[in-house]
Amino acid sequence: MTNDTRSIVILTGAGISAESGIDTFRSAGGLWEQHKVEDVATPEGFGRDPELVLGFYDARRAALASVEPNAAHRALARLASQYSGDVLLVTQNVDDLHERGGSKQVLHMHGELKRALCQSCEMRSAWDAPMLGRPKCPICQSPSLRPDVVWFGEMPYQMERIYAALSTCDLFVSIGTSGAVYPAAGFVQEARGAGAATLELNLEPSEGSHFFAESRHGRASELVPAWVDEMLAN
Repeated sequence: MTNDTRSIVILTGAGISAESGIDTFRSAGGLWEQHKVEDVATPEGFGRDPELVLGFYDARRAALASVEPNAAHRALARLASQYSGDVLLVTQNVDDLHERGGSKQVLHMHGELKRALCQSCEMRSAWDAPMLGRPKCPICQSPSLRPDVVWFGEMPYQMERIYAALSTCDLFVSIGTSGAVYPAAGFVQEARGAGAATLELNLEPSEGSHFFAESRHGRASELVPAWVDEMLAN
């Protein structure tokens, strides 16, 4: 990457948190493998069996206490705090490892495990307790809470802001993503079409690797700190 890069948009996916022990959709024997996605990650699944869904996300939320951010999370926090240009960190992950790794501003396009959405008053609030048992909304007192995560078939958050940033950034970097889940999989084409340089940092080539001008493959905990060192040296 050249030293005239001014504005960076970074997209992170499950691969950056996998090294910390967070299950991905493809984890063998992991939490996701025990359930069909349509049963635990769709509005229809929640409508059919809310207790199953609430228990599933309670387990995922509780599991956060046993994992820690890794070197990739910490490196991105260092970049944001020391880089002279603008850095927008967008994540598809619903965990809090970026924040615990030191990042101050993270755009969670798929929501957050540690937030609740009330289906009655539509208010969102911080949430760290189980949802099984139907606790009351802290705002309207209705027992109508669901995880504030974006399920399949729902619109990701802050898409207008993301597309605006992609249209003006100088560099788009994708870290630990499969390149299979839209709309995030299309971000590289948006950025490239607007003239940005593009870089993929991934364990292996993603489904969208051919869209990137440069791809580096290996562990995020090794690739990301090395790339951040390059950017800050420039």
